[in-house]
Amino acid sequence: MIKRAESDVEIQKTFLVMNQLRPFLTPDTYVARIRDLMSTQGFRLAFLESDGGVQAVAGYRIQDMLYCGKFLSIDDLVTNEASRSMGFGAQVLDWLVEEARQEGCTQIELLSSTAREGAHRFYFRNGFTIDAFHFRWKL
Repeated sequence: MIKRAESDVEIQKTFLVMNQLRPFLTPDTYVARIRDLMSTQGFRLAFLESDGGVQAVAGYRIQDMLYCGKFLSIDDLVTNEASRSMGFGAQVLDWLVEEARQEGCTQIELLSSTAREGAHRFYFRNGFTIDAFHFRWKL
C-alpha cells in the first residue's frame, strides 16, 4: 500500500529507508526537517509499506516553471536495500505518475547523481530520458 506520510509517526517510520539515500540525516531531526520542507516548500512524502515495514520512499513536490509548465519533481526515490529488484520502486513510480496526472502536471523530473548508475538503469527502464545538464556553483 502506498500513501502520503502526513503524521509525525508516518514521517518517522520512513527514516530508515530514506537514510539509505541520505545518510547525513539524523533520526532526532528528521521529522522536523520534513515538516519544515512541507510547510515552506510544498514538499510531500510518500511511502510503500509491505510485509510489516516501509519498503520504498519518495520525496517530491509540484512545481511550475516557465520552460515546461507544471511538473512533479522527485527529490528522493529510494527502495530499502533489502528489498531492491522486487518491484517496490516501480510501484512508487507508477503512483507518482498518477499523482502527477491528478495534479495536472505535464511531466515528471528528477535529478540523480552521476555516480548512481543502478538508479539510472531503473529510470531508463521506466521511460525517463536525459534532456538537460544540471549545473551547480557551490558557494
